[in-house]
Amino acid sequence: MKFLKYGTILMMLFLSACLEEVRPVLQSAPFQTVIEGSWTDNRGLNEVIISRSRNYYDSTGFKAIENAEVYIVHEDRQIRYDFQFVNSSLKYLPQTNVAGRQGQNYSLHVKLGNEHYVSKGTLLESPKIDSLSYSFKEGNLVRDEGYYITLHGKVPFEENNYYRIKVIRNDTLLNRRGDYLLFDDTFGSDALEDGFDIDNIVFRKGDVARISFYRLNKDAYDFLESLQGFLFNDGGLFSPLPENPPSNIQLLEGEKAALGYFMVGPVVTETITIE
Repeated sequence: MKFLKYGTILMMLFLSACLEEVRPVLQSAPFQTVIEGSWTDNRGLNEVIISRSRNYYDSTGFKAIENAEVYIVHEDRQIRYDFQFVNSSLKYLPQTNVAGRQGQNYSLHVKLGNEHYVSKGTLLESPKIDSLSYSFKEGNLVRDEGYYITLHGKVPFEENNYYRIKVIRNDTLLNRRGDYLLFDDTFGSDALEDGFDIDNIVFRKGDVARISFYRLNKDAYDFLESLQGFLFNDGGLFSPLPENPPSNIQLLEGEKAALGYFMVGPVVTETITIE
């Protein structure tokens, strides 16, 4: 018995000594322009962020591109809304207080050097939020003890059912990989009427929760869904190689394609305080 015991220990030590971290060699590609645009019926949420792509192992910080020409075109009325770069936020913001209108079509234009990029979308009719509620749940192996939010509302549409929920806790947008809340009508469109549990984000007594509910075009939804899968890629032996999500930014003029996405959609927001 002692021989078996010591033999097992020696075998475990031998195997542990043989383990070696494998760092896959990924091909480097020329840097590309990265565009992230948002155009909604809430003028405070309309913005465009422009930067350069980085290699997978690059640990340098974010660096914005400041010298682009950025504007939105209201396709139905052929009106142009110019954006300007704001140093304090490192974003391009509208020069006017105009916001998108439901049922209208818009295009984003970015001119940078010899390249002209464009992306289009329709600002669809918004879903409904009836109310927010919360309940206290005991902690277990898969969740922390605390309060959890339930969203009650309606999505009375037969098509274009692609949605994102953003959660803000005490003025902080939660944007970790597990905070990307996306859903469509794969399992029916009555999820909100039955109560949509946001069961991966915990709140404490006194917290203020603000829930923003977006309705997306399919191409923007596909980008975010692919991005979410990339964020959960642990780089393990059986994980696929990392790749960029499918961009809906088109190259209109020039030679260098861009990455990123342009999101056009309505947003409804509701707030609740955990008392």
